[in-house]
Amino acid sequence: MLFTLGVSSFYGVFYLASIGVLGDMPDLKVLENPKTNLASEILSEEGKTIGKFYFNDNRTPVSFSEFPPHLVNALIATEDIRFFEHSGIDWISTLRAIVKLGKDGGGSTINQKIKEHIISIRLEKQYTKNEIIAQYLNIYDFGNNGDGIRSASRIYFAKEPSDLDISESAMLVGMLKNSSLYNPRPHKNPVGVKNRRNVVFGQMYKYGFINKQLKDSLQLTDLKLNYTPESHRDGIAPYFREYLRSYMKNWVKDENNRKPDGSKYNINTDGLKIHTTINYSMQSYAEDAITQHMKRLQKEFFKQNDIENNPTAPFSELTEGAIDTLLRRSMKRSERWRKMKYDLKKSDDEIKKSFQKPVKMTVFSWNGEKDTIMKPWDSMIYYKSFLRPGMMSMNPKTGFVKAWAGGMNYKHFQYDMVKKGKRQIGSTFKPFVYAAAIDQLHLSPCDTFPDSQFCIEKNKFGNPEKWCPRNSGDKYGRTRTLKNALANSINTVTARLMDKIGPKPV
Repeated sequence: MLFTLGVSSFYGVFYLASIGVLGDMPDLKVLENPKTNLASEILSEEGKTIGKFYFNDNRTPVSFSEFPPHLVNALIATEDIRFFEHSGIDWISTLRAIVKLGKDGGGSTINQKIKEHIISIRLEKQYTKNEIIAQYLNIYDFGNNGDGIRSASRIYFAKEPSDLDISESAMLVGMLKNSSLYNPRPHKNPVGVKNRRNVVFGQMYKYGFINKQLKDSLQLTDLKLNYTPESHRDGIAPYFREYLRSYMKNWVKDENNRKPDGSKYNINTDGLKIHTTINYSMQSYAEDAITQHMKRLQKEFFKQNDIENNPTAPFSELTEGAIDTLLRRSMKRSERWRKMKYDLKKSDDEIKKSFQKPVKMTVFSWNGEKDTIMKPWDSMIYYKSFLRPGMMSMNPKTGFVKAWAGGMNYKHFQYDMVKKGKRQIGSTFKPFVYAAAIDQLHLSPCDTFPDSQFCIEKNKFGNPEKWCPRNSGDKYGRTRTLKNALANSINTVTARLMDKIGPKPV
């Protein structure tokens, strides 16, 4: 009789919890269709991820089939070894926990435990075991914008979940206990992360997933981080991604681009797959080329302008008045001015004074970021001393953009030289002149022209003055083939060709 009463009471408590007597329970529809924000993914023409658009959730879900076996084994060994055996509640662990909590006076905690188990039973009815594991790993926040297992794998190890090795899987599973405490980034808690990872190895050995020899050897290994942050300012093609963001904002406004229910897409939360013509390899080459070349070019610029000893550098060709005007204009366009003026409601005089007070800041250098103390006014001069590159590569037959590099470091230089930079194209235009000459005049690359000074007369093509271009170095007097003249960017030969065919065919 007492046994029957005890069992009835026990199940009665769970029934009361299920109807909400012990507190509100999640709606069943919410459990069936959990709503999580999904980042939109930007893909290269090869299908590689270039970057993502998101607000707070950098989440891209993956299926259970994409998890390596050792990731699942590590999870089960650490979190719930009987997960595949029970139907939502591990009664052995539950009774042990309730008895322990009861002794400790944890009444409200017992209520919470019971409610959690009711939720578990409902989940088991709606999803398979594999789906529950996938949902858990896809939803968990691993820190540092690592929302879900895929983002975490890419951020901490620069690889997809399917490529994780056993040590990497164990570290991520270890972070499930507390991703803030067990943060593997340098200067955070790498020692604690390693110790927690080793606990996971111990659990895997305890339940027979690995042998003792493997456990011991794995516990001696260091963390193999390849920290690759996935923020809007980091990663590959940041200038292109920012251009694409403005393009997509207009795309979602178009009535022809709607969800099945007629509502607008949100590029930050609806998990769109945005396929682009960017070639991942070409983009990487472009960015590497800029880094290598600009670092050398900048060094030469500093040398020629004697930055350290020249008081007007890098504005050697401007008067002091022009320099002051330039800097004051830049000051009023700065983010500091905008925040103090409109967010903090400071007066113009207060803002100007703040530009003369030294503050801590992190600045760009070609040898890595530098932590320093500098006046904001001086930081403007410092940043204006850097040469700004821009590069865009296009397939001329299709118009498809293959590489887009609007600068050398998006975090510190957000002005896009591809989209916004206004520069004369200079010698870049010469191949078009030569191509038009070959097409219109039936010339060949072997035809020769004199490399002597040449003028196009005033008003011939609407030019207000006589135009007499000079060669670099003022060297003249030889005969050149078209191939040689183009290869050496000879202005006089180019002018002769322009004069013969006229600007319109060009």
